[in-house]
Amino acid sequence: MKNISIVLCTMSFCLLAGCMKMPEEQHTSYETLTLRRETVTAPLTWSAAIRGTGDVSIVSRTTATLNDIKVKDGQRVRKGDVLFLLDSRTAENSLAHAQADLQTALAAQENARLEAESNKELAEKGIISDYLLRKSENALHAAEAQVAQARAAVRDAELRLGFCTIKSPVDGLVGNILPHVGDVIAEGTMLTRVAGVSEMEASFSLTESQVHALVSELGSLDEVLKIAPPLTLRFKDGSEYSEKGRITSLSGMVDQRTGSITCYVTFPNPKGELFSGMQGTVVMPVEWEDVLLIPLTAIVRIQDKALVYKVDKDSLATSAIVEIEDLGDGARAVILSGVVAGETIVAKGAGNVHEKDRVIW
Repeated sequence: MKNISIVLCTMSFCLLAGCMKMPEEQHTSYETLTLRRETVTAPLTWSAAIRGTGDVSIVSRTTATLNDIKVKDGQRVRKGDVLFLLDSRTAENSLAHAQADLQTALAAQENARLEAESNKELAEKGIISDYLLRKSENALHAAEAQVAQARAAVRDAELRLGFCTIKSPVDGLVGNILPHVGDVIAEGTMLTRVAGVSEMEASFSLTESQVHALVSELGSLDEVLKIAPPLTLRFKDGSEYSEKGRITSLSGMVDQRTGSITCYVTFPNPKGELFSGMQGTVVMPVEWEDVLLIPLTAIVRIQDKALVYKVDKDSLATSAIVEIEDLGDGARAVILSGVVAGETIVAKGAGNVHEKDRVIW
């Protein structure tokens, strides 16, 4: 029986050994790319908000009752067109009083002049003292000052009267009209906005890396303004605006909250196709010289980091954090730092790679 047990145990061990196989090392095939420097022209795109360069807030500069509204919401106006009429009776009365005070001051000045001239003749004949002569001359100077003050009061009253007729300072479109006829309008009250439409301004944010790339490509920020290529405005439906824009200014300071710089692009608007408040995409063609270009499928994003997997001579994958600039074509990006030319990376399926995986390629 003992021998039979040994034989059975031996057979069982052999059967188990036949069923069990040692694990084999797994290999996965990936598409790879050996990095090389090249030159590529690709568009950079930014979401932009559009407003008129001549947008003006129309504010009352006096307190009066609103008598009439001469325009409607959205109406196109020319510079100098009347927008609102305020009750001008108080201003007209003030002007009449100021003009009357001016006439009184002019009469007093003439009397003072006559007296000063008369006293001068009398003083030359020795009839009156120099004291009386100087006193009459001082009275003339005081009368002249009163005239100057009265003239200023007339100009101020005329200005106040002019405030009762509110005109558009620019060509443009009238925004929402806020008050109603009969309202008492206090000085400083906003009545509407006129959006200047001859030129429109698109504003968007450049990241620090984009600013660095532009400066590296074009030179200083001043050079960016001088020689930056014409920009295209793309509407939400994908169509493009017919007029090209130009970069007119950069904020010059990095917003600490967003880490970006605001850029302003001016577009002509001869046909009035652009309106304040519109949203669009600004497109700039940029030629990237001597750069490392990779497909977006090679990039793995972890929170705010971007990394790629390099493949060494032993076919082992090693992650590397990279700084990239998306070309905006949905397919490619430029690597600014983190890898160098000649290195091989996983070009497709990088999201499935783990550290030290053996990559067949």
